[in-house]
Amino acid sequence: MAFPERFSNLPEYAFPRLRKLIDAHPPGGEPVAMTIGEPRHAMPPFVADVLNAHLSEFLLYPPNEGAPELLSAISQWIARRYGADVAPDRIMALNGTREGLFDACLALCPEEKSGRPAVLMPNPFYQPYAAAALSVWAEPVFVPATAATGFLPDYESLPPAILNRTALVYLCSPANPQGVVAPRAYLERLLGLADRYGFTLLSDECYSEIWRSAPPTGALDVAARMGTDPERVAVFHSLSKRSNLAGLRSGFVAGGPEAIRRFRQLRAYGGAPLPLPIQRVSARAWSDEAHVEENRALYQEKFRIADEVFAGIQGYQGPEGGFFLWLPVEDGEQAALKAWRETGVRVLPGAYLAREVAGDNPGKGYIRVAMVAPKEEMRQGLTRLRDCIYR
Repeated sequence: MAFPERFSNLPEYAFPRLRKLIDAHPPGGEPVAMTIGEPRHAMPPFVADVLNAHLSEFLLYPPNEGAPELLSAISQWIARRYGADVAPDRIMALNGTREGLFDACLALCPEEKSGRPAVLMPNPFYQPYAAAALSVWAEPVFVPATAATGFLPDYESLPPAILNRTALVYLCSPANPQGVVAPRAYLERLLGLADRYGFTLLSDECYSEIWRSAPPTGALDVAARMGTDPERVAVFHSLSKRSNLAGLRSGFVAGGPEAIRRFRQLRAYGGAPLPLPIQRVSARAWSDEAHVEENRALYQEKFRIADEVFAGIQGYQGPEGGFFLWLPVEDGEQAALKAWRETGVRVLPGAYLAREVAGDNPGKGYIRVAMVAPKEEMRQGLTRLRDCIYR
């Protein structure tokens, strides 16, 4: 039987790789899970009440694009958060943002753009970006996001031969895994590049509501102030991190009218719309900031704990946003295995989040540590990790 070749070079996904690396070895202490970005703070208090009030709507087929009440709530949140006027018909609800980040290539990437289209992404990066590009036979171009570039990809440095072929560009801010926030000037230059070369920026902003000292600038805000063509940017947001509702699988994409029309058309054929009771909870969550502020305050305490634990460690850089630590080590796989065998702390090798280009994997010398456990459990895990790897 013949199978498609376009996915043949995809490595195994990060978490199965990690299980193969460490699960044959007993933990060296009480296990502490610090690998996956699954928030373990409390859910908003209203979730059960809203869900119970709308249980009967599980009988109904939900609207593909999202219920009007949900799209209106998202539109109003965008206006409050970014000062951008994005009408509900320029928004589509998503079954988690991974769906939208993947489907963006299916919906928006042309078959040809000065040759085989290129899809740019930071390296390291959220792994569905590469699979999405390959699904439409585009070329994924991995652009280093290292200490030398401020942990943001330097797309401007790419040669015109690549930029002329570029159809889509992924950016994650706050960045997964490094925790840096793209400054306004960076986004302005990137949107200027999008206008010049005719590509669309896919701005993954799933961690936007978890920040250290100032709310991250969003691509919609910058685009509105610059007067950028709305078709040049699509943004993706989620309730998973903002509201500790990873299992709700609820997010959205907002973009230009034609882009969202194409997203909606594609979803009508093959998408999985959110059940209406889930949409009701989502609308309430986007309309409430009190639980978001409480959640953010917990993470800000965790930032302070991490800074305290790793004070004096060469190369340590606390995150500006999100909830990952990107810790420098000699070899990420060796460090992850050592941490598990000697302490029971489970972390992810940075190489599993990146691709080797010209013999170099920019994630090899790092481990990613998710600060999602309860505060004292996290402190203990970080302390064990420090004493194992850096002392």
